[in-house]
Amino acid sequence: MRPSSRIMYMEDKSQGLVGGALIGRVTFSKSGSSIHYKGRTFQTLSGSGFKANYFDVASGDEFWISGCRKDGADRLYNGGPPVHIDEDVREEYWVEIRNAPDLKGRTVT
Repeated sequence: MRPSSRIMYMEDKSQGLVGGALIGRVTFSKSGSSIHYKGRTFQTLSGSGFKANYFDVASGDEFWISGCRKDGADRLYNGGPPVHIDEDVREEYWVEIRNAPDLKGRTVT
């Protein structure tokens, strides 16, 4: 059974292969085909995207959305701007996911 919310990595692919990214808490639809984040809805591309797996229903912009990796290597490609961490998940991300409690004050990866 899918959890109702989860901390996830979200990278905007609308401008190219490397885009702005963040880590935040999302909620899932009952079917699991859409994700909700801060008033935005993302629908699955069902495998039809190029280096993206979801799109923003309102704008059509494509995103790569995935669970956070323990090693922090969430980007598909190296480089890009820092990954911002939402304040409401910052401590949980560093302590529970990354197992790095000494970094829990950092707001970017």
